[in-house]
Parts: sequence; structure tokens; C-alpha cells
Amino acid sequence: MVRKTKEEANRTRQQIVDAARAVFHQCGVSRTTQEKVAQAAGVTRGAVYWHFKDKAELFLAVREDAFVSLRERTDSTLDPDNYANPLDAIEAALRDFYRVLEECPILRQVFEIMVLRCEYVDEFAPVLAEVNRPAVEFLAKVETAYRRAAAKGFLRHGLTPTAAARDTWAFTTGLLHLLLESEFRNELREQISEMIAAHMALRRAD
Repeated sequence: MVRKTKEEANRTRQQIVDAARAVFHQCGVSRTTQEKVAQAAGVTRGAVYWHFKDKAELFLAVREDAFVSLRERTDSTLDPDNYANPLDAIEAALRDFYRVLEECPILRQVFEIMVLRCEYVDEFAPVLAEVNRPAVEFLAKVETAYRRAAAKGFLRHGLTPTAAARDTWAFTTGLLHLLLESEFRNELREQISEMIAAHMALRRAD
């Protein structure tokens, strides 16, 4: 009976997270209320508050729900045992990220919420650091890969791993924002593979 109750609680929590994602995307975060989420999830407002103390916590749960598998994929791709040349691992990770973004509507929806439908002010001002945490973690992982590339002689002479990683970070986030909000998003989708290849080519030793 205890296990069933826990399973039911987990299902209810997931219902709330799924509903919140849809409401955040449709209404924007600032105009979303716990009541709207409860109605969309088919639960009481008390159930929402039982699982999440406030909207900020619910927002972060929506983010985390979509990012777990993405983080695991990136870690697996950047694993030093998978590629002899760490630069190939970085390139593969970038390609995989944009492929998943295109193929997974839930992930794309969450990014659109984070980038286009949330103002990080007032009660949400402290949330920004946590929202940016996966990007900061990605930067650290990419810099580690660039350091391995430099140690093996694969990184272009004169380019430091730190500078290379920050440039890749800026490239990745910049392209992401353009894909989400630019009028040229359809053209960019067709050029992603070429852009990634060009970006990485500038980092490879002659």
C-alpha cells in the first residue's frame, strides 16, 4: 500500500510538471498561477502546493524534468573513452544537442519558456543563477575536453582551452537563441551542421 501511495504521488507530481510546462508556454511564466496549473493538471491547488512550495520551485522542476536525459547524453558523448580526438567529441556533442532540440518538442518547449516566456525579476531574480547552472556546467565540461585536446596536440597552437571553451559556449547559446527567436530560424536549421563543422575547424591544429 505504501509503495502504491508513493507511485500515485509520483504520478501526480509528473502530471503537475507536465501541466505547468504547457501553461508556462501558453501564458508565460509571470501570468501563470498555481490555480491555472492545478486546473490543467486536473488536481487541487493544494496538491500543487504539496509538491511545490512556490512557482519558482515548479519552474525549476519543469526545467530539470526536460534536462536530465540531455545532460546524460552530453556526458556520454564527451566521455574521453569515446573519441581519440577530444575535438571530435565536442563536435559530436554540439551536433547531438541541436538534433535533440529539433526532434524533442518537450525540450524545445522548455527552452522557449526559459528564453522567451520568463522574466527573471522580483521573485524570479534568484532563479536565474540556477537556470544558468546547466550552461555553466556545459562550459566546464567543454573546457575539460579542450584541455585534453591541447595535451594531445589536437588544439590549434596559440588557442587556450579556456578561450576555446568560452567561444564554443557563446557559439552554442547564441545559435540556440537565434533558433528560438529569429525570423531566420528555418534557414539556420539547414545550416547547423555546416556551422558546427566550421566552428570546430578553427580550433583544430594544422
